[in-house]
Amino acid sequence: MKVLLLAGLGALFFAYYWDDNFDPASLQGARVLLTGASVGVGEELAYHYARLGSHLVLTAHTEALLQKVVGNCRKLGAPKVFYIAADMASPEVPERVVQFALDKLGGLDYLVLNHLGAAPAGTRARSAQATRWLMQVNFLSYVQLTSLALPSLTDSKGSLVVVSSLLGRVPTSFSSPYSAAKFALNSFFGSLRRELDVQDVHVAITMCVLGLRDRASAAEGVRGVTRAKAAPGPKAALAVIRGGATRASGVFYPWRFHLLCLLRGWMPQPRAWFIRQELNITTPAAA
Repeated sequence: MKVLLLAGLGALFFAYYWDDNFDPASLQGARVLLTGASVGVGEELAYHYARLGSHLVLTAHTEALLQKVVGNCRKLGAPKVFYIAADMASPEVPERVVQFALDKLGGLDYLVLNHLGAAPAGTRARSAQATRWLMQVNFLSYVQLTSLALPSLTDSKGSLVVVSSLLGRVPTSFSSPYSAAKFALNSFFGSLRRELDVQDVHVAITMCVLGLRDRASAAEGVRGVTRAKAAPGPKAALAVIRGGATRASGVFYPWRFHLLCLLRGWMPQPRAWFIRQELNITTPAAA
């Protein structure tokens, strides 16, 4: 019986993730504002959009890395690509970024929120100061960018694509501030989706649940704490793009994360033994 149940679940997930009616041509000429575009999944998102012929405004913290990505996007065939270096830890920056995108592209069809403020895993990241910084970068700036871009997305009947994390669905050890910001994203955009629906505003919201980011800062942040492996950037990026283009409500990469989130609803209090299998912890953490 268990084998049949697992086989049935596997078949359902396979059908769900492959029958998505993705049309690459739908992204040709699309106007895209992409944040966190300089490394990892964000960089791969930029390259995929460039190959598909989208018009791009890219933003990230480090200008030199952005310039490299912009050059590569042009080589890959992006008809228009602009960049603006921006530190999302500054509350005044989101307005400048959205206005820049509107000026350069004349409007938006996609707002892809992917930027990430990482903090070292462990008890040293629990301070109020570190939490405040993470909430500004990983949550409040997402809210600001969304509210500023929403009028243009409403006009174009566009899409909001929010790249989040499994830690926004399933809390784990030594990630309290980061997980708090990701849970806030999930709640905010889930509520916003309902508000737009009842108001007949045709803006799609796609929440993307990814594993550990395929980037040096993410790996460094959890070094020595977790055994989890990073998701391959190009494949994760393509899953995000497919979900956004088909106006899916959710994307899970790897796909097993969807099953894990469902299981959490059935077993909300996992035993410590299961949690410890993903951790390199041998002694209790200091309070």
